[in-house]
Amino acid sequence: MKVGIFSHCTIDTIVYENEQYAAPGGPASYCSLTARKQKHDVNLYTKFGSNYPLEDFFKENKIITYDPISTKNTTKFRIELNDSDRKLFVENMCEEITFLENENDGTIISPIFNEISLDTYKKIKNNGNFVFLDPQGFLRKKNSYNEIFLKHTSLDLENINAIKTNPDELYALTGLSGNDGIKQLQKLGIEYVIYTNKQEISLLVKDKLYTIFLPKMTLTDTTGVGDIFCSTFVCTMLKEKDFLWALSFAGGAAQSALESKAFGLDKVPEKNELESNGSYFYNIVEFKQI
Repeated sequence: MKVGIFSHCTIDTIVYENEQYAAPGGPASYCSLTARKQKHDVNLYTKFGSNYPLEDFFKENKIITYDPISTKNTTKFRIELNDSDRKLFVENMCEEITFLENENDGTIISPIFNEISLDTYKKIKNNGNFVFLDPQGFLRKKNSYNEIFLKHTSLDLENINAIKTNPDELYALTGLSGNDGIKQLQKLGIEYVIYTNKQEISLLVKDKLYTIFLPKMTLTDTTGVGDIFCSTFVCTMLKEKDFLWALSFAGGAAQSALESKAFGLDKVPEKNELESNGSYFYNIVEFKQI
């Protein structure tokens, strides 16, 4: 199975407990490595500058990139972590990603900030088979201090099969909260609506809301955990064609990443780790009709 990923690579300066370090990241990196660890082929559509340290890493892991090198420097963020909360500042932006024809079995659209134009977005989603959207990058704006905030944004969701939002993103997309918001996304034609609220992860399919709860734990670097979740959900859907397994395995991958206490890409779990956690979640999924 081939997974196509459209997103920027980044170099993140992560600040945690008054210490900071720089690490390569971005959904492009986290989603790609997650999919490769789950034995899927990866086509990565991204842009980064000559200063990005993972070009050889992508080649070694058989992550295929398409014309990724830019004359502009790699997108750079400063991320200030405080438990599950964080402040995000954009420090540099690379050039936009362009659309390329592809034959991927599944597609992840996960912009981080202005790298995918609405015209390119339309071409990607209308060309894909199973299209998963993490809309965060379409909702983000920056203030005079370059700090990121979310703004209400109307987005064409036609041909999107699955979407993941948190409470702030859901409100920015729909103007609604909780069940009202996720039902609104479903009314717009999305079959699988995922809603993450810290430890609580829910999936709306038809008239049922399925929920799993990650265990309480001390959090360190949470960067990329959402990307690991998204990529695992897509990979499992492509392989198993079962949304409950996809939810369970994605939750298991997120739990494994958090429990590792690792920083950066080191937190991406091996396949056997997420399978163990995923099997546990599969047997304790809660559901209700809404």
